[in-house]
Amino acid sequence: MPGRFIDRATGSNNPFVDVNCAAIPGTLLESELFGYEAGAFTDARKRKIGLLEHANGGTMLLDEIGDMNIHIQAKFLRMLEDGHIRRLGGTDNIPIDVRFIFSTNRDLSRMVADGTFREDLFYRISVVPIVIPPLRERIDDLLLLARYYLEEFNRKFKKKVKGFSEDAEHILMAYHWPAMSAN
Repeated sequence: MPGRFIDRATGSNNPFVDVNCAAIPGTLLESELFGYEAGAFTDARKRKIGLLEHANGGTMLLDEIGDMNIHIQAKFLRMLEDGHIRRLGGTDNIPIDVRFIFSTNRDLSRMVADGTFREDLFYRISVVPIVIPPLRERIDDLLLLARYYLEEFNRKFKKKVKGFSEDAEHILMAYHWPAMSAN
């Protein structure tokens, strides 16, 4: 979802674009990221600027990068290496300057070993990995997070819920927080 953010260092108003790769089917993800020219495919009646082009000068979060299909991984890697994109059906190289943040709940190194994630892309995007253990391994964070969201929703919905009962806290702490399927 396109948005904007103020860069505290420069004071400039830069684009921020977040994309959930798991929520957009493969071929549609390609056209969403790279855009397309009129006539590039059936129903492409006019040019569409892609999200990469929209994020130019700003930041893009690619959530669930592990769900990006191998064909788009190759095109994405090329864009990272060359610093430009080419819309689907287009011939012009469009320079882009985007800061990327990648996230996933998948084990990308295992996917590389399985051949479902490109090794060259993996090493290109794994510059500063930040590994956050799953909640089931951070039980002490549970109540902090629950209280944070309670305050957040109180503000958002103009409520005055004061907290959690002792029973509710015990239930949260006792829950086993299973791993989600990688599918």
